Amino acid sequence: MTGQRRVIAEVLGEARDHPDVEELYNRASAQDPKISIATVYRTVKLFEEAGIIDRLEFGDGRARYEDAEREHHDHLIDLNSGEVIEFCDPEIEKLQERIAERLGYRLKGHKLELYGVPKKKG
Repeated sequence: MTGQRRVIAEVLGEARDHPDVEELYNRASAQDPKISIATVYRTVKLFEEAGIIDRLEFGDGRARYEDAEREHHDHLIDLNSGEVIEFCDPEIEKLQERIAERLGYRLKGHKLELYGVPKKKG
C-alpha cells in the first residue's frame, strides 16, 4: 500500500459521514497536498473492488462511500439538505426476516434507504 493510499484509507476510516470522491480528495489532500483527484478515484475503485468500502448511491448523482466493516445500519436521506441519517430498527429487521421467510427465502443481507423531507412544525 502506497503512502497516498494509506492516507486515503485513514480518511475513509475516520469518516462518520458518507463522503463522495470530491470530499475524500479534499480531506486527503489536506493531509498530503501531493495527492491528486485521479489517485483518489483509482484508490476508491480499488478499495471497492476489494470489498473494503461500500459504494452508496442516494439518487443525487454522487456516489458516496462508507467502510464495509461498519455495523449494519439503514439510511434515511433528507431530500432538502442531502443529510444522510443512519439508523437501525429491530422491528424493521424482524419484519424483513419474516417477509423473506414467507416468500421461501433465507435473508443473507439487505439495504434499506428511506427518502423524506422534514415535517413542518406546528
